[in-house]
Amino acid sequence: MRNSDYYLPSVLLAIALAARLPALRRGWRDPLVRSVHFLLFTATSCFVLAAPATIALINGLTGTPNIAAPLVYCFLCAFSCTCLVLIAYWRGGPPERVRRVTRGWIAAYGTVIAVLPVLFVLGEAPVERLRDFDTYYAHTPFLREMIVLYLLAHTVAAAVTTLMCLLWARAVGQWLRVGLCLLVAGFFFNLSFGVAKLTAISARWAGGNWDVLSTTAAPLLASAGGLTTAIGFLVPLLAPRFTAALQAGLTYTRLGALWHWLSRAQPGAEVPRRPRIPWWAAPELRLTVRETVIHDELLRLQPYLDDRVRRRAYASAVVGYAPRRYAKAVGVAAMVVTAVEARRDGQPPGEGSDPAQAGVHALTAALSPGREGLVRLSQILRSPYVTDAVRKEAAGSADPPSDGEDRAQPAGDGTVPRRATVRPGPVPAPTHEYAPTVIGRWTCRARCRQRITWMSYGVRCAVQPCALEDRPIDPV
Repeated sequence: MRNSDYYLPSVLLAIALAARLPALRRGWRDPLVRSVHFLLFTATSCFVLAAPATIALINGLTGTPNIAAPLVYCFLCAFSCTCLVLIAYWRGGPPERVRRVTRGWIAAYGTVIAVLPVLFVLGEAPVERLRDFDTYYAHTPFLREMIVLYLLAHTVAAAVTTLMCLLWARAVGQWLRVGLCLLVAGFFFNLSFGVAKLTAISARWAGGNWDVLSTTAAPLLASAGGLTTAIGFLVPLLAPRFTAALQAGLTYTRLGALWHWLSRAQPGAEVPRRPRIPWWAAPELRLTVRETVIHDELLRLQPYLDDRVRRRAYASAVVGYAPRRYAKAVGVAAMVVTAVEARRDGQPPGEGSDPAQAGVHALTAALSPGREGLVRLSQILRSPYVTDAVRKEAAGSADPPSDGEDRAQPAGDGTVPRRATVRPGPVPAPTHEYAPTVIGRWTCRARCRQRITWMSYGVRCAVQPCALEDRPIDPV
């Protein structure tokens, strides 16, 4: 492998470590936080120290051939121990049991790390080997034991963690399961690294030459395993925060239309001072401030609300083939937009009147699901139904029909009036057959009050029930 194959994963891991340093400063007393940072540190150190260029540099600086070998092996064992400790803290349980398990792993691998330099000192390695130290000294006393010891420690840790993560992944979901699946893949690569190394050494003991497994396949497996393992530990910790930030950013953007509409203050009135947010602020903070300002502006807008506007906009949307739930949102949005225009034009508020109180109740009911109501109201402001309703109100529409009146009854010439008053009681059967509207090869057999295109027929008329059937329209 080239030096870049070692340094590139180390750079990525170092970036992840740097990104996690603020969390270490805030929660350095938490053993889970310390374990995550030590895992990233040991993984980065393993890749840096295992590069042939780094090995040659360490050997040259110390003047001792192959002195970098036990150093790399110690960091590799420390990485394996950190994986086991982090899994124990991550899985949780009784504190005494977790503490006992982690201390056992630390004691075992600490002993291995202490023995490795001793075996290297007892052995003889006069010939510098940058890439095939394991197979070249497979028959050398003490060095042979050192190589087998670190490989066994690494393989045991990889096997145990793979089994633990595989069993645990079945009992969890969401991002934790994704992280555990990545850990299973990473530890499997680490397990394959140990198997490849032990196979090459066993072949040397049997008189064969399978050094390609140790010099080519094993480094690739170690690179993939270390990087995948580090990502697997980071995903459950960072992915929920990233998802929450992304969701907050999307919601912040979706509330933009309502924000701009409510920002249209009355000329000459004192505009409330808006909080200034720095550009580096978190999306959650931006969303909280925008949501708070929107609620404040809606409270100031309550005296100008008129439930009659909402009823007329709702009836118009239903006549235009809008679903009932969508039509209700259109009515509330048209009422809010009309109130904004009334406040901006300096019209006197109707505070205390029945239409204003009914409008406040309707707006409160529409925004009751929390943030979803605000988002729905903001998105529907761009609807053509809202634009049409506001334009009619600006042109001076008639008074709204009462609860006992019906709407949108067809006339004799095949057209539908804007508002038709029908006495309560049984609805008479239609007395006129409406001619279908033909556009191209599409035929609309519904009683349409306006021209349609082939796309609107396929999407709207074919799937929506006709809103102009001879039945009353709810004024709610």
